[in-house]
Amino acid sequence: MKASNSRENLRFSDESTTLKIIHAIEHNGATSQRSLAKEVEIALGLTNAYLKRCIKKGWVKVSQAPTKRYFYYLTPKGFSEKARLTATYLSHSFDMFRAARAQFDEIIEACDKRGATRVALIGASELAEVAILSSLNKTPNIIAVVDPVSNVPSVAGIPIVHQLSELSNIDVVIITDMQSSQMTFDQLRLQMPEDQLLAPDLLRINRTTKGKTRERAYA
Repeated sequence: MKASNSRENLRFSDESTTLKIIHAIEHNGATSQRSLAKEVEIALGLTNAYLKRCIKKGWVKVSQAPTKRYFYYLTPKGFSEKARLTATYLSHSFDMFRAARAQFDEIIEACDKRGATRVALIGASELAEVAILSSLNKTPNIIAVVDPVSNVPSVAGIPIVHQLSELSNIDVVIITDMQSSQMTFDQLRLQMPEDQLLAPDLLRINRTTKGKTRERAYA
């Protein structure tokens, strides 16, 4: 059992580091390997090894820029891998619940301060349950969870609807979709003011670029 746990911990640590590498490249592909190593907090040689593997897997491509520098960028496979790794990380991390609870507490408090009373969650997941827990006995009221593919009627007592358009007078939506959070965000930002679209930091959503919108139709 100990050997199995050790292998599981090593795999989780490896995937967590890969996710950090991919996330850092997504936000700044012009970074140097030295800067990347510092941001991810691993040795320079190990950073080089992770980059080579990401390139070999087809998740990252590299092009040479002026002054003998390199520019790294994610491929479509890289974005898909980021989504998978994010979901795996959130599902297996022992610290996930505490981190998620603290972040949702902050989000619910922010909703309260702006006077938002009707809140919808986007995505029926474990994160939705944490968000609902954070909202108990608070002024912001989570009235529904939006999930177009869910086949269950509710999450933690909150009803599930298939489209956001089924709800009226929503003040704020909070992303709790763990499988395609970036795509969900990119889709919703085209349909509503971005300041009404919130998400916990642990989903690692990039608000600076607009990607393709596909897969789930939340609207």
